Amino acid sequence: MTSTAQASRSGARDAHPEHLAHVVFIAAAAAMGGFLFGYDSAVINGAVEAVRDRYDIGSAALAQVIAIALIGCAVGAATAGRTADRIGRIRSMQIAAVLFTISAVGSALPFALWDLALWRVVGGFAIGMASVIGPAYIAEVAPAAYRGRLGSFQQAAIVVGIAISQLVNWGILNAAGGDQRGKLLGLEAWQVMLGVMVVPAVLYGLLSFAIPESPRFLISAGKDARAREVLAEIEDEDVDLDARVAEIELAMKSEHKSAFKDLLGGSFLFKPIVWIGIGLSVFQQFVGINVAFYYSSTLWQSVGVDPAESFFYSFTTSIINILGTVIAMIFVDRTGRRPLAVIGSVGMVVGLALEAWAFSYDLVDGRLPAAQGWIALIAAHVFVLFFALSWGVVVWVMLGEMFPNKLRAAALGVAASAQWIANWAITASFPSLADWNLSVTYVIYAVFAALSVPFVLRFVKETKGKTLEEMG
Repeated sequence: MTSTAQASRSGARDAHPEHLAHVVFIAAAAAMGGFLFGYDSAVINGAVEAVRDRYDIGSAALAQVIAIALIGCAVGAATAGRTADRIGRIRSMQIAAVLFTISAVGSALPFALWDLALWRVVGGFAIGMASVIGPAYIAEVAPAAYRGRLGSFQQAAIVVGIAISQLVNWGILNAAGGDQRGKLLGLEAWQVMLGVMVVPAVLYGLLSFAIPESPRFLISAGKDARAREVLAEIEDEDVDLDARVAEIELAMKSEHKSAFKDLLGGSFLFKPIVWIGIGLSVFQQFVGINVAFYYSSTLWQSVGVDPAESFFYSFTTSIINILGTVIAMIFVDRTGRRPLAVIGSVGMVVGLALEAWAFSYDLVDGRLPAAQGWIALIAAHVFVLFFALSWGVVVWVMLGEMFPNKLRAAALGVAASAQWIANWAITASFPSLADWNLSVTYVIYAVFAALSVPFVLRFVKETKGKTLEEMG
C-alpha cells in the first residue's frame, strides 16, 4: 500500500469533526427513510381493531392484512441493492418517497379490504427499499471514526417514527372521542391515522434533493470529480482526497457489480458471511419485537386495559425505545457491536420470561390480576429497552458494514429480505398464537433471545473502527 493511501486510511479512521455537522445532516436526511419505516410499521397499531370491526374478519384474516405489507418489504429490500447500484442511492430514495406517498393516500381511502391490503404492499415495498438504501448510504458517506454512531441514525429514526406514530394515533383517537371508527375530517379515525404518513413521506422526498450522492456510486459511474467534491464535504480537511479516491477505486477494481450469484458458495447455498447476515436479521425479528409495535394496543385491551390507556402504554413503550436507542448510539463505537448484542439478548430473555409468567395467569373479570398486570407492563418495557440498546441498532449498523465490497449491495439486500420474511412470520402468526396460548408465545420469543447469545459469540466478528475497504 502506498504512503498516501495509508495516510488516507489513517485519516478515515481518525477523522476530525470539521465537517461533522454537515455529515450529521446528511445521515439524518438519509435516515428519514427509517423514520417512515418506523411510522408505517407502528401506525397500523391504531387501526387493527377498527379494521377487524369494519370488515368483520377474524384473527387469521386480520393478521394477513397487517402482515402483507411485509411481503412488499421483502421484495423491496431484495431489489433495492441492484436498483441503487444502477441509478444511484439518491434516486432510489426519491422513488421510495413517491411510493410512500401513494401508499399513505391509498391506505387512507380504501374501498375494500383487498384494496387496503394492496396499498399496504406498496408501502411495504418502499419500506424495504429504505431499509437497504439508508444503512448502505450512511456507511458510504460516514468517516470510519463516526460510522457506528451515524449508522445508528437509521434505528434512531425508526424508533422516533414509531413513537411519533403512536402519539399521533393517540391524539387522533382522543379527537374522535376515543372511537377508532369515530368520524374525523369526514373519515373514520383509523383512516386519518394511516393518511397522516403523507407528511413525512413528502419531507423524505424533499430532503433527498438536499444531500449528495454517495462517493462510491459516483466513482463507479465515472464521476471522479464530483466524488472528490463530496469527499471534501465529509472528510477531514487534512485527508488527501486524491488518495481517498484512489483507495476507493482500487477496492472497486477488484470487484464487479454485486449480483445474487456472487453470494453463492459452499455446501449450504450461500457463503458463510451471508448466512451470518441472515442470522442477525432473523434473530432480530424472532424475539418478537414487532409484536410490541403492531399489536400492543390490541394486546393490552385483551387483558382488560381500556382503549385510551392501551394507546398511552403503546406510546410510553415507544419512549423507552427511543431511550434505549440513545444508549446504543453512545456506546456502539465505544464498547463495540458484539458486547452490546450480548447484553441486549440477556436483558430480553429476562423481560420476555417475565411477560410469559404474567400472561400464564387466568383473567379475573376480563383483566390480569393486579400484580401480574403490573409485572407484564414493566417487563414489556424492559424487553423493549434491552432490544433498543442492542439488536435494534447493532444489526442495522453491522449490515451496513460487515460485508466485503464485492458482496455488499446484494448481500445487504438478501439479509434485509430475510429480516422482512422473519418479520412477516412473527406478525402473521401472533394473533393465532395469542388466541391459542399467549404465555407460550412469549416463551418461544424468549428461547430465540437466548439462542442469539451463542450465535453472536460463535459467528459474529467485531467491525468497530474498520474502514469498509478493510472488510474484504
